[in-house]
Amino acid sequence: MNTALLFLPELTLAGALLILFITSLKEPSRTTIRNMALGLGVLVFISALISLNQSGELFFGVYRVDLFSQLFKCLLTGALIFVLILGKRMDSFEVKIQPEYYFFLFTSLLGLVMLVSCVELLAIFVALELSSFAVYIMVPLRREANNGRSQMEAGMKYILFGVSATGFMLYGMSYLFGLTGSTYLSVIISKLPEIISQPAAIVGVAMIMAGFFYKLAIFPFHFWVPDVYEGASNETTAFIASVPKLAAVALLIRVTHLVSGEGQLIINLLMVVALASMFYGNLSALVQKDLKRMLGFSGIAHAGFVLLGLLTFQKTGYAHSLYYITGYVLMNLACFLVICSVAEKGKNVKIDELAGLHKRSPLLALTLLVALFALAGIPPFVGFTGKFLLLVGALKQGHLLLVTLAAINTAIAIYYYLSVVRITFCTPEEKKEAIPVDFSVRLASMVLLAAIVVMGVVPSGFLSYAAGVIGSIQ
Repeated sequence: MNTALLFLPELTLAGALLILFITSLKEPSRTTIRNMALGLGVLVFISALISLNQSGELFFGVYRVDLFSQLFKCLLTGALIFVLILGKRMDSFEVKIQPEYYFFLFTSLLGLVMLVSCVELLAIFVALELSSFAVYIMVPLRREANNGRSQMEAGMKYILFGVSATGFMLYGMSYLFGLTGSTYLSVIISKLPEIISQPAAIVGVAMIMAGFFYKLAIFPFHFWVPDVYEGASNETTAFIASVPKLAAVALLIRVTHLVSGEGQLIINLLMVVALASMFYGNLSALVQKDLKRMLGFSGIAHAGFVLLGLLTFQKTGYAHSLYYITGYVLMNLACFLVICSVAEKGKNVKIDELAGLHKRSPLLALTLLVALFALAGIPPFVGFTGKFLLLVGALKQGHLLLVTLAAINTAIAIYYYLSVVRITFCTPEEKKEAIPVDFSVRLASMVLLAAIVVMGVVPSGFLSYAAGVIGSIQ
């Protein structure tokens, strides 16, 4: 077993961080640092592809490398490349802080890449904090708007809620360690059926879930979402809205796979938070005027949908959740590609400002149309197929009421997504200049559109591969 190959994505990321740190000591031009970051991102993605089929354990079984973890590392690093492309202009940042921004961006990615391989509580905690604290710093890094109030407020709320969730999670870990005598997930969960009826175990599990739910923006740990989405730069929001959610779902799948449906309490907990997230997210999104806030609230609802696959405690359900979160990231990145291209000098985009976009940039309008249709669950896109699979899977497990309420939420979501489409294509606009779209943005748009359509029309290939990936979890 080649240890270096097992740890190749992490080692490549560490090398990229060293290069970015050295670069931050100088004052490179905007073009130089941007191209360097994109080149490093591609290099990290290639390293993840090379180590895709590796398997083994590191650090006394704390760190597990398998097909499951390596696939998520490919997804995480691939999503980062799109974030770098859509944030190519970097209008939201002063040139002098861009090297530091990229440094923290790659630092957060390193934490997330480590998180999907961690199978021990303390390792999970360290990886989660590494990824989180880097993002805490990224949120306020933006050109001042409203005297800097919005981004500073967003940064303060994000770190305060994040630290609170971390405290809950760490306290819950101590409870489970005291009851089981171990911090390894496999040992803890094997003993869970014996102790789950004890109040300390219930409190411990709930507190640990609080930390995971915070990362995925699950109700009631969602309060940071709208303000952080609005206050952070468009590029930072694109990262927060997509990349960490992949890692959070990976961690939840690994944990629930080990639980194997033991204890009705956990199933009930997942059902309650799933429904609460759907209703709160969709109803709140109905009245939003800022496009990023709307996407933030809708993200809460989509996180609830992801849980439908997890609470089945079946391999097919986990595969459906993996499929859905992958599709959601693609749809979300497509929306933020439009936001970053339309935004003037990195400002937030109001929904009304999209009026007449189909004349100013047909490609961007088409990208937004497909992304919103997919998010709304309209066929033949990946959002429809993903929701259909999740609902059918939950129905097979007898969750009729849950499926009915989730279907109602899908109908609510269609209204506000199509309202944006109506403004984009059917509302007269003031005469504005055409939006220039360079080659990299065009290419990224085409790739995202193709992926959203192909995954929706021909899901069998991805689902078969996802089922094999789930089967590799030990």
